[in-house]
Amino acid sequence: MAVAALSAGGWHHADMPAVDLNSDLGEGFGAWSFGDDDALLEVVTSANVACGFHAGDPSTIRRTVEAAAARGVGVGAQVSYPDLVGFGRRAMQVAPDDLTADVLYQLGAVAGFCRVAGTRLAHVKPHGALYNRVADDGVQAAALVAAVAAFDSSLPVLGLAASAVEDACAAAGVPFVVETFADRGVTPDGRLVPRGCPGAVLTDPAVVVPRAVRMVVDGVVAAVDGTEVALAPQSLCVHGDTPGAAALARAVRAGLRDAGVDVRAFAVR
Repeated sequence: MAVAALSAGGWHHADMPAVDLNSDLGEGFGAWSFGDDDALLEVVTSANVACGFHAGDPSTIRRTVEAAAARGVGVGAQVSYPDLVGFGRRAMQVAPDDLTADVLYQLGAVAGFCRVAGTRLAHVKPHGALYNRVADDGVQAAALVAAVAAFDSSLPVLGLAASAVEDACAAAGVPFVVETFADRGVTPDGRLVPRGCPGAVLTDPAVVVPRAVRMVVDGVVAAVDGTEVALAPQSLCVHGDTPGAAALARAVRAGLRDAGVDVRAFAVR
């Protein structure tokens, strides 16, 4: 007989599949608003808050953290290369020591606002070009993880499975959370299809929802060439800047619920 347990999201069965649902939020800057953060915060269980390097400013960070804390949504720092002009999506060459310092700076910023809001930093997720870089570049991955380990070695890092950043976390004793994306296409080796390429961004709920359910329930997803990629996601992302992100996230959460999946923040501490 399955055993029921009480979690932040309510009662669930021990053999019930579970997944965290996250989104990138707080990506406005100054007078510019971006995305529907309030609507997404009603759906997701974890929020990756921009730290001011690719987007976000102090007021935006504070507002986003406070809104997430008020809803019981886990707050993560979405760290990036220093690239406001390119939204953190341009490849950059940053020396490892500089990258470690940059990440420490960003962690401190979001953690400070978490403290004021009565919550605590729950995870770290690299953004954009940094996310893709640390999937395969061991030096950059180690520099990123060195910052996390120095700041708080119990903070989990979100990233792709079978990646350099997963290896770096293991070497440093930092928790790692396997993430995949409801609204992004993948290559046969499990990496994200580069933006601008066919099949990179998925926006149709009729495509995204069954794809997300299959990822979580069956542990498999179809790559852009039709091959099957095995995965075991602990966290599923819907990008805040994907067209119709809030409606898409609602559809994904409903589809997961209907498939018997418990959508809740991953347990880390």
